[in-house]
Amino acid sequence: MRVLDFDNTIYDGESPLDFYLFSLRYRPSNLRYITPVIKNLVRYQRSRSSREDMERAIRRYVHGYLTSFDDIPAMVNAFWDTHMHKIKTWYMPRPDDVIITASFNYTMDEICRRLGIDTCICSTIDYDTLELKHLNFGENKVRAFKAAFGDDAVPDEFYTDNLVDRPMLEYARASYLIKGNRVVPYQKVGTV
Repeated sequence: MRVLDFDNTIYDGESPLDFYLFSLRYRPSNLRYITPVIKNLVRYQRSRSSREDMERAIRRYVHGYLTSFDDIPAMVNAFWDTHMHKIKTWYMPRPDDVIITASFNYTMDEICRRLGIDTCICSTIDYDTLELKHLNFGENKVRAFKAAFGDDAVPDEFYTDNLVDRPMLEYARASYLIKGNRVVPYQKVGTV
């Protein structure tokens, strides 16, 4: 089984940020939501806050942000119509690929449909309440993978751009770091 991160791995950039910037065309006043989320993300990346702090910030703002739009599915379709070109050339989708990402289901469901991917383990927003249910980030990815496939399941291959995914890099049988369009084998800790 081939398991892949999405942002900066398959997709050239951070799709949640690109979607957010795209959505400002529909509601420019939503600019107010980005600052606290970016602040918490930067603090997390510098080990100055926890994943729980970041999750709390996202939870606080996601509902207000999403409820400000009249037709989220139409906006998501318009976004992917203009951003499909950002799927990296190294990636050739396989129907049995598994995407595991921190990106949200409201954008990932559509891109997976377009790529022909059946299984995506991602951060989830409840479609009815527009509340954050799960943030699929860092060590949560291994737990989410095991919850989906069982404790004995191990990815044959895992691809990511970021060492934040070290738990998955170490868990998979073979792992690869993506640098632009280059696929570089990952040297597991304790191996020569």
